[in-house]
Amino acid sequence: MKKFWSNYKQTIILLVSLIIGAIVGLIFKEKTEVLKPFGDLFMNLMFVIIIPLIFLTITTSIAKIKEPKRLSKVILSIFGVFIITSLVAVAIGLVSTYSMKLVNPSDTEVIMEGLGGTETKEELNILERTVQVISVSDFKDILSKDNIIALVVVSILVGLAISKLGDEAEDFKKVLESANKVVLKFVDFVFLYAPIGLGCYFASLIGTFGASIAVGYAKTFVIYTIVSILFYFVIYSLYAFIAGGKKGFFTFWRNVFPATATSISTCSSAASIPVNIKCSKAMGVSDDIAETIIPLGTSFHKDGSIIGSVFKIMFLVYLFGANPSIFKVIGVALIANLLVTAVPVGGGTISETLIITMMGFPLTALPILTIIATIIDPPATMLNVVGDTASSMLVARIIDGKEWLNKKVEKVTKKLKKA
Repeated sequence: MKKFWSNYKQTIILLVSLIIGAIVGLIFKEKTEVLKPFGDLFMNLMFVIIIPLIFLTITTSIAKIKEPKRLSKVILSIFGVFIITSLVAVAIGLVSTYSMKLVNPSDTEVIMEGLGGTETKEELNILERTVQVISVSDFKDILSKDNIIALVVVSILVGLAISKLGDEAEDFKKVLESANKVVLKFVDFVFLYAPIGLGCYFASLIGTFGASIAVGYAKTFVIYTIVSILFYFVIYSLYAFIAGGKKGFFTFWRNVFPATATSISTCSSAASIPVNIKCSKAMGVSDDIAETIIPLGTSFHKDGSIIGSVFKIMFLVYLFGANPSIFKVIGVALIANLLVTAVPVGGGTISETLIITMMGFPLTALPILTIIATIIDPPATMLNVVGDTASSMLVARIIDGKEWLNKKVEKVTKKLKKA
């Protein structure tokens, strides 16, 4: 019993806090807004550390890979897994929305009335927008959570530069590794407050969530939620089994809850990075893979957002009576997904504008997608985060071979014996 409590203490406390938060939200509804500042405090502490955490984990993990072959193999494997799993997510989204209409004719008039004539003349230049997403014009701008993709690009380049210089950059690498340890310890301190912060945040979320679901959007929310739950249990179980057989399956489900709970509570992939890295390592994924794939996945791999993009596209397709090709829907969903930032609701405005523009719909439809993004945000974030966890196991299988789980156990055993 002591061993069980030791292994699952954090998970149990977090689960209890979320259950209490949900009960409080259901009972007191909008009155739970009074608890939101306690949740915001946790979020602010996490966002303060997000920028150094992403930079240091990616940079040091790449710099630590001394074998050029392993470095290139890790990066190529990560993006290979991202592409394949993203295509699976798109396929699931298409099957879900093609088989069931998201908008009934009776809902169309109500939804169109809610647009309020918010026409905007701003045109989206895709090339300029892409440059803005992957780069910044001033160094200070890289230190903002609004430019996470640009930060990831810089982190990769710095890590590659350190790796290429070898011994000449050893002192700098040691400084970064030391700084990374300090940042991770800071995260540990913050997570002592997590049960209170996440419980209050979740109570506020549940208390106000119902008001976000307007007429005509309820069906989309219900279908998306059902698809997310099935995807979470079925697809991720399949990935875990492919990565490590029965042992991989049970290892995944024993360790994934902290990442799941954090993602649902915060609705932020970025805020879930620290706990998600811990979950991946607990599953037996090597440090260099876990510390690279999780931050990268936050910007470049989002199962929930990809499925959500398909839902948004098909919602407008049914609303306006359009008839696009399947390939166009797939292409727009994948491109739009790359431009979703790793922050709570509102970060997807760029991708939503891109969806409307590329699909040829009027920009007055932007509020429609904003509402959809709001109501599907918790389950979407859950898939975004847990998708990276499952992907880390697949990459570990590719890089470290069939016995990757056993190799990790052997390393831990050796360390314990030395201690």
